[in-house]
Amino acid sequence: MQNDRITLKDLSIFSSDGSDDVFALIDATTTHAGRAALRKHIHHPPDTYTALAGIQEAIKFWASNPGLWPEVISNGTLVMLEKYFESADNASAPPSGISLVSSAFVQKILHRQQYFLTQFSITHLRDFLQGCTQLSEISAIPEVPTSLKRELDALTDALGHRLTQRVLAVTKETSYRELAQLNYHVRREMKNMISRMTDVYARLDAWHAMAASTAKNNWVFPELIPAKPICFDAAGMYHPLLHTPVPYTLSLGENHHFLLLTGANMSGKTTFMRALGVGALMAHLGMGVPATKLRISFLQGIITNMHVEDNILKGESYFFAEVQRMKQTAEKIGQDKPHLVLMDELFKGTNVHDAYECTKGVIDGLLLHKDHLMILSTHLYEVARQLEDNKEISFSYFVTQLASDDSFRFTYELKQGISNDRIGYRILQKEGVIDLLNKKQ
Repeated sequence: MQNDRITLKDLSIFSSDGSDDVFALIDATTTHAGRAALRKHIHHPPDTYTALAGIQEAIKFWASNPGLWPEVISNGTLVMLEKYFESADNASAPPSGISLVSSAFVQKILHRQQYFLTQFSITHLRDFLQGCTQLSEISAIPEVPTSLKRELDALTDALGHRLTQRVLAVTKETSYRELAQLNYHVRREMKNMISRMTDVYARLDAWHAMAASTAKNNWVFPELIPAKPICFDAAGMYHPLLHTPVPYTLSLGENHHFLLLTGANMSGKTTFMRALGVGALMAHLGMGVPATKLRISFLQGIITNMHVEDNILKGESYFFAEVQRMKQTAEKIGQDKPHLVLMDELFKGTNVHDAYECTKGVIDGLLLHKDHLMILSTHLYEVARQLEDNKEISFSYFVTQLASDDSFRFTYELKQGISNDRIGYRILQKEGVIDLLNKKQ
């Protein structure tokens, strides 16, 4: 799956301050390396159906076996090892002479800082190897999926290094002579091996994090199917960042791949599309999704057009930015590999007449690309009305309850059909804007 920066921003996957975003919700990693691996996984999800299915099986295993995750490896362990091996190329000569025959007590007095640094470093290395050993032993469990076993076996192979058992045997009573010799050989022989093992551990940490967040939030694992025929069959799907979300049911497929949404401003159209986009992305990470059920085909990517920004430095208007984003969308859906396309109230940056013509033209063009799943919301009800006889389009709207006293309430309920609600002026009145503007000094 390929998702660009705009899509990840539109779906609130990452925020500028690291809070109130989807990433913070699923980030149950225990190390900075694992967190970096999780970010990389989100930016570059599996690019084939087979790879995605394999990762999902691995995450399912961790979700079912949380007690198997080793706790001996901490973030401090990996940070210390990184610093320890950074200086490996500048290590001193082999320990010899008085440094080897002196007792630990003498060494603590003569080289206090070096003694404790060596002991501290080797102890962290021992902890890392202990944790990796615990992980490698999981490979023997018959239910371990192939994708996970492959990573665990890589750890097993690396643990075969000639120094591994000597490091694992280190205790508080280990002599300085042994520590000094280990320190010399480890820094020269194990640097590349530990780097490779850290990469494997980081990926496992990311997979385990997605499993942990899935279990914690009671998300369900989706049914993944090959790219074609296209399918997005969801029940009880909701936006994971909302405290009291409204769940939705949606079914898109080969014969009904286009959904046109209408409804008043703030009635729930954008949140609904974001919920679908977030759910689709989480499914393509291999983890659980916020829904009671999801059956989804493997997608090439998610394309959003929700929060377009102008560029004052380039002299680009808001409307031109919208056009450029639509051009990028057209180029991507020119491929025969399925995408999920989410477009929210297109062409807000121009007049109503132009917006009508542009929206109608875009919809006519999008309908020609039947290998993609498309959802478009519009505030131009005239466009929806002109297309309502088109059997290729499904129509849904968000309900707004209107009272005789001009008050209103959003129910966030999704129904089939086209909305006629127009409450923009009512909102201005309710917020007192009209009264303020008409008040004379």
